Amino acid sequence: MSEFYQSVRDRLIRYARVNTQSGRNTGRTPTTERQFDLARMLLKELQEIGVDASLDEGACIVYATLPSNLEHGRDIPFALIAHMDTSPDAPSDHVCPHVVEHYDGADILLNEEKNIVMSPKEFPNLLLYVGQDLVVTDGTTLLGGDDKASIAAIMTFAEHLIHHPEIRHGTIALAFTPDEEVGGLAKDLDLDRLGARVAYTLDGDHLGYYEFETFNASEATLTVTGRSVHPGTSKNTMVNAVDIACQFASMLPPVEKPQHTSGREGFFHVVSVHGNCEKAEVYLIIRDHDMEKFEEREKLIQSIADELALRYGKDRISLTIHRQYLSMKPVVDNVPYLVDNLKEAIRSAGVTPIADAFRGGTDGSALSHRGLPCPNLSAGYENAHGRFEYVPIQSMEKNVEILLHLCRLFTEVPE
Repeated sequence: MSEFYQSVRDRLIRYARVNTQSGRNTGRTPTTERQFDLARMLLKELQEIGVDASLDEGACIVYATLPSNLEHGRDIPFALIAHMDTSPDAPSDHVCPHVVEHYDGADILLNEEKNIVMSPKEFPNLLLYVGQDLVVTDGTTLLGGDDKASIAAIMTFAEHLIHHPEIRHGTIALAFTPDEEVGGLAKDLDLDRLGARVAYTLDGDHLGYYEFETFNASEATLTVTGRSVHPGTSKNTMVNAVDIACQFASMLPPVEKPQHTSGREGFFHVVSVHGNCEKAEVYLIIRDHDMEKFEEREKLIQSIADELALRYGKDRISLTIHRQYLSMKPVVDNVPYLVDNLKEAIRSAGVTPIADAFRGGTDGSALSHRGLPCPNLSAGYENAHGRFEYVPIQSMEKNVEILLHLCRLFTEVPE
């Protein structure tokens, strides 16, 4: 047990109890007002430990800065970024976190009254944490370790630097942002106010994993306008929009779906199909790591829509494609010390660094293309977005150590 154990443990439990669930299609920024509850809590804590911090009341972003204490003043300012919201995919009201100490590898009874059990038979990764202490819920809500485990580690790291001025470090910026879980992509993060040249997001599972490559991502909506006629007298007159929508989905490559792909393989994912005879919509997402293949996927979607327009009429078929984010890799590759420092920091903490082509995106994907190169360090949570989410306390401890090694490496200015 390190000196960081109690701090990260208590912080995660405290933050997890704050409902910060974001919302889809609310038309507001942030998407839910409750995210301000955690933002104001973090602002107060930062100020109490002596960190210069402020809150953007419009965008719900907490900014903080740890000034350089280096004599030469030639440091590279870097930022640590984590998101405050939790996923809308599972309940997050009345989160009841507790700690399973010295996990023994057996089933965990999360809720005796409702007989909710988390078993390594269903979640085999549990066996990786035998002997460790796990923060879990009562099985009725998510925990919110995604991404509050990262916030707990960053806050503990900042407090440690304040209490130990003998630790030499350059300028370190902190930012806690809203709405990552609903595609916010840190769009309102003011890079001038942040004051960093490079950054790291902390988000994701599996301690020691890091990502410098993500999917390229688009979303598409096919809208079909049909014609409703009584089915008893509809021969040669009815145009069933639902049938055409289903036809569109069936024309996608059948094996290029999430359930049939892994690694660097891209996919088309039909998220929803809804409507009636007169109008139907198909919403899907398009993903690929390879930019050329990604663009080919977008063209394929368009060609299918064009074919349906020829069959049924241009006025009946409408397709919109919207780019969501692009892979951070082309940007991060131009700043090699970013990943080199991250790997060395992970190793220095006694953890094996493992890189993966991330089958998703991070806020760092968008930030990189806004001019802030931003790879990702995993937070160490497991089973995110669900009622069986848990966080090993030892993973948060190690992330604090990794951040301390990282700030040391940033005092060594590369050529």
